[in-house]
Amino acid sequence: MTRRLRAWLLPALAAVLVLGASGHSAHGVVRVELTQDGEARLRLRASPRVAFAPASILFVGELRGGPDDNEELYCASVEWDWGDDTISSTTPDCEPFEPGVSRIRRRFSVRHSYDYGGRYEVRLHLKQRDDIVISARTRVEVRGYRIR
Repeated sequence: MTRRLRAWLLPALAAVLVLGASGHSAHGVVRVELTQDGEARLRLRASPRVAFAPASILFVGELRGGPDDNEELYCASVEWDWGDDTISSTTPDCEPFEPGVSRIRRRFSVRHSYDYGGRYEVRLHLKQRDDIVISARTRVEVRGYRIR
């Protein structure tokens, strides 16, 4: 592939992937930032994506790309919005940031239980103070009785 074609095709493909299908791929993964220049992007997966109530679902977020010593992502708070009117968050205790020394966390995993059937949009936010630095979302379906 020629450089000129690649320079045109990659941004066009990125726009289709980011804008298409309401931001969801067939596997329930959203890449918040899809860039050519090594920027970080966050991916969120659920396993299983479809389950029967009561359901315990494993969520795994992976931060890919970008430098390991990214100050904006270093020591970020993790917030999970489960889509069922509950939120969980953790704030790590970290040493002060040092360029070239400090390393960002790249994997986030947790289980969440759903007692009732429904479709839930789950969001993972990495935050600095109250500001969302990067986020991703996925959807899960829990089959069973819906009592709300």
